[in-house]
Amino acid sequence: MGISILGAGCCLPQQEVDNHAFESFIETSDEWITTRTGIHCRRISDGILTYQMGAEAARQALKDADTAPEEIDMVLATTVTADTTTPSLACLAAAEVGIKTAPCMDLNAACTGFVYALDVAEKYLSTGSAKKILILSAEMMSRIVNFKDRSSCVLFGDGAAAVVVGPSDKMYHSWLACNLDGRYKIFSKATNSENPFRKKDFDWPEEVAEMQPGLMEMAGNEVYRFATQAMPEAVQRCCEKAGFTPEQLDRIIPHQANLRIIRTALKHLGLPEEKVHINIQHYGNISSACIPLSLCEMKRAGELHPGDKICLVGFGSGLTYGAAVLEW
Repeated sequence: MGISILGAGCCLPQQEVDNHAFESFIETSDEWITTRTGIHCRRISDGILTYQMGAEAARQALKDADTAPEEIDMVLATTVTADTTTPSLACLAAAEVGIKTAPCMDLNAACTGFVYALDVAEKYLSTGSAKKILILSAEMMSRIVNFKDRSSCVLFGDGAAAVVVGPSDKMYHSWLACNLDGRYKIFSKATNSENPFRKKDFDWPEEVAEMQPGLMEMAGNEVYRFATQAMPEAVQRCCEKAGFTPEQLDRIIPHQANLRIIRTALKHLGLPEEKVHINIQHYGNISSACIPLSLCEMKRAGELHPGDKICLVGFGSGLTYGAAVLEW
């Protein structure tokens, strides 16, 4: 038993911010950003909420899959930047598209979120517990980015993408992991409780004690080293489970964090760049929405063909990482 992607959709904020826009408030340049990251511009929310982007992506995915809202048996949402602590992004976005009673839940595996959610969906589909599942990944990274940190604020963008998945006899394998020694390397504290009973500061570990609540901090060099090893490992391990080599993959759809990370991972795998979908230059890093956005783009462009072996691979805060190999 495998899965089939029945439809895909995406939603990006209208506001496009190029690298030059950062020059007015931090010490940086288009050349500095481009040469180190591959990013030229990104979309930034100018009022649209995370769940609204997710709902629009879901509408498009449902239409593309020729699926009515009442046919959805489950909604899985991935995000690190929900608009609310409760209810979930999944509940808010599902209601917007007319889903009435399907179970809804959020999954937080940071930038690996879509790969993790796809694997959760496969488990429900393979047991017959669901026939159609909506996965939506929506992120407003501008909500938690520290715009005073020139090394990280230029990396991220906002947006959403969604897919409808169903059961299939096509091939599917996954390999998921965490490197918990790196759990503090990408970190964002919740805002502090101001209850009248708290008399002391919270006892945060020394590594994150001085971080400002509500903003994300990242140990860039260490994350880079982790990513360049984790991505090829995940691809290799997943292909081993599937019974073939990475060279036999037709397309690789990676998390779009940094162009140099992608190219270094490909070098480790011995694979040509032609096999990889890259759109980081247009959107930057949209966390868990990167991979489904690429899927949506490729599907609309007719770049995916029946029988293609496709590998989705990501890494993110936690440090989570993993890959899924499926047949289109």
